[in-house]
Amino acid sequence: MEKAVDRSVKSRMKRRPAAWDAMKMEIAEEMGLLDKVQKEGWAGLTAEESGRIGGILSCRYPGKAPVEEKKNKNKREQSK
Repeated sequence: MEKAVDRSVKSRMKRRPAAWDAMKMEIAEEMGLLDKVQKEGWAGLTAEESGRIGGILSCRYPGKAPVEEKKNKNKREQSK
Protein backbone atom coordinates (compact mmCIF):
# COMPACT_ATOMS: atom_id res chain seq x y z
CA MET A 1 0.00 0.00 0.00
CA GLU A 2 1.37 3.39 -0.98
CA LYS A 3 1.70 6.17 1.54
CA ALA A 4 -0.64 9.11 0.96
CA VAL A 5 1.14 12.24 -0.22
CA ASP A 6 1.35 14.84 2.56
CA ARG A 7 -0.02 18.20 1.49
CA SER A 8 1.50 21.51 2.54
CA VAL A 9 -0.35 23.85 4.88
CA LYS A 10 -0.75 26.47 2.15
CA SER A 11 -2.37 24.01 -0.28
CA ARG A 12 -4.78 22.82 2.42
CA MET A 13 -5.79 26.40 3.21
CA LYS A 14 -6.63 27.30 -0.38
CA ARG A 15 -10.23 26.43 -1.17
CA ARG A 16 -11.70 26.47 -4.64
CA PRO A 17 -15.41 26.68 -5.51
CA ALA A 18 -17.22 23.38 -5.97
CA ALA A 19 -17.68 24.19 -9.66
CA TRP A 20 -13.89 24.27 -10.05
CA ASP A 21 -13.50 20.78 -8.56
CA ALA A 22 -16.37 19.46 -10.67
CA MET A 23 -14.65 20.68 -13.84
CA LYS A 24 -11.33 19.19 -12.74
CA MET A 25 -13.02 15.84 -12.11
CA GLU A 26 -14.72 15.97 -15.51
CA ILE A 27 -11.39 16.66 -17.26
CA ALA A 28 -9.63 13.93 -15.24
CA GLU A 29 -12.33 11.51 -16.35
CA GLU A 30 -11.88 12.54 -19.99
CA MET A 31 -8.12 11.95 -19.64
CA GLY A 32 -8.59 8.56 -17.97
CA LEU A 33 -7.16 9.77 -14.65
CA LEU A 34 -10.33 9.65 -12.55
CA ASP A 35 -9.45 6.34 -10.86
CA LYS A 36 -6.01 7.65 -9.93
CA VAL A 37 -7.46 10.88 -8.51
CA GLN A 38 -10.05 9.00 -6.47
CA LYS A 39 -7.46 6.56 -5.14
CA GLU A 40 -4.52 8.90 -4.45
CA GLY A 41 -6.03 12.39 -4.52
CA TRP A 42 -4.91 15.35 -6.63
CA ALA A 43 -1.46 15.29 -5.03
CA GLY A 44 -0.91 11.83 -6.53
CA LEU A 45 -0.83 13.20 -10.08
CA THR A 46 2.43 13.92 -11.85
CA ALA A 47 3.34 17.48 -12.80
CA GLU A 48 2.63 16.63 -16.43
CA GLU A 49 -0.86 15.31 -15.65
CA SER A 50 -1.67 18.29 -13.43
CA GLY A 51 -0.41 20.67 -16.08
CA ARG A 52 -2.59 19.11 -18.72
CA ILE A 53 -5.66 19.43 -16.52
CA GLY A 54 -4.78 23.06 -15.78
CA GLY A 55 -4.19 23.76 -19.46
CA ILE A 56 -7.56 22.36 -20.44
CA LEU A 57 -9.23 24.36 -17.65
CA SER A 58 -7.59 27.57 -18.83
CA CYS A 59 -8.72 26.90 -22.41
CA ARG A 60 -12.31 26.32 -21.33
CA TYR A 61 -12.34 29.27 -18.91
CA PRO A 62 -9.82 31.83 -20.22
CA GLY A 63 -8.95 34.42 -17.59
CA LYS A 64 -11.47 33.24 -15.01
CA ALA A 65 -12.48 30.29 -12.90
CA PRO A 66 -15.82 28.51 -13.27
CA VAL A 67 -18.53 30.42 -11.43
CA GLU A 68 -20.97 28.94 -8.95
CA GLU A 69 -24.56 30.07 -8.74
CA LYS A 70 -25.07 32.32 -5.74
CA LYS A 71 -27.59 30.87 -3.31
CA ASN A 72 -28.69 34.21 -1.85
CA LYS A 73 -29.74 35.53 -5.25
CA ASN A 74 -32.86 33.34 -5.30
CA LYS A 75 -33.86 34.46 -1.80
CA ARG A 76 -33.70 38.13 -2.81
CA GLU A 77 -35.80 37.51 -5.92
CA GLN A 78 -38.45 35.62 -3.93
CA SER A 79 -38.82 38.43 -1.37
CA LYS A 80 -39.65 41.02 -4.07
